[in-house]
Amino acid sequence: MKMRLAATVAAAMLSAGVAQSADLYQPQPAPLMDAPEVTVQEASGWYLRGDVGYSFNRLRGANFYQGGSSANEVDFESTDIDDSFLIGGGVGYQINNYLRTDLTLDYLSKTDFRGSTSGGCGTIPGNCVSDDRSSFSAYSLMANVYVDLGTYAYFTPYVGAGFGASYVKWDKLRNTSCSVTDPTDCDPSSDHDGKGKWRATAALMAGATIDVTCNLKADVGYRFRYIDGGNMFGYANSGGPGRDKGIYSHEARVGARYMFNNNCEQATYEPEPQPIVYK
Repeated sequence: MKMRLAATVAAAMLSAGVAQSADLYQPQPAPLMDAPEVTVQEASGWYLRGDVGYSFNRLRGANFYQGGSSANEVDFESTDIDDSFLIGGGVGYQINNYLRTDLTLDYLSKTDFRGSTSGGCGTIPGNCVSDDRSSFSAYSLMANVYVDLGTYAYFTPYVGAGFGASYVKWDKLRNTSCSVTDPTDCDPSSDHDGKGKWRATAALMAGATIDVTCNLKADVGYRFRYIDGGNMFGYANSGGPGRDKGIYSHEARVGARYMFNNNCEQATYEPEPQPIVYK
């Protein structure tokens, strides 16, 4: 009888312990694993930039005052300019993730010009062709604004526009006119003084920024630039002055931007606490 009572009490205590354990179930916390680090970058602040490139140039044309009593303004029959290199730099400000602006100064290296006209020369008036040679270089001061179109991995495509002024400096123009039928029948060569002038300039840009480090960004882009027409050369030997009608350029550019005060913070993900589950 005593043994049966003891067994009954032990069974009751064991059942109570199991029931109490089932009422409160707390899962083991998930093991803390190394979470990937992410870079949080503040998209604002000042930057410096530098660029180099190659410019495919085109002259819209040129004209000049022809000698004689009427002093008519006539066009060159042919004009051509060479391509050239460019180098530039500037300072800018990243306003937010999508908008930035900068002020740049570019130098377009010396570009050769070749042109021709028809007229009188030597002993056969009205049957001569001239050979005209010169060159020019240009400095451009531009205010630019860009729209960044979102970042994809390390790449940020953008579009932009700029407006400013270019100082175009023409060297002296040498003119030599010879007979078409007798190339040895030529007028003496004449030199026209070159002219320099500030001109209105506008540009459109497109390209992509590549993140090299948190503060350093590479830039690969294209720029279309238009420089307004202006004075080209002066008067000499009953000819001139002359002016060009403007310059187009298609530019392939590569460069870099260095961001100041660009905060790059390292953040880690921590697992969320597991809730207590009651059963």
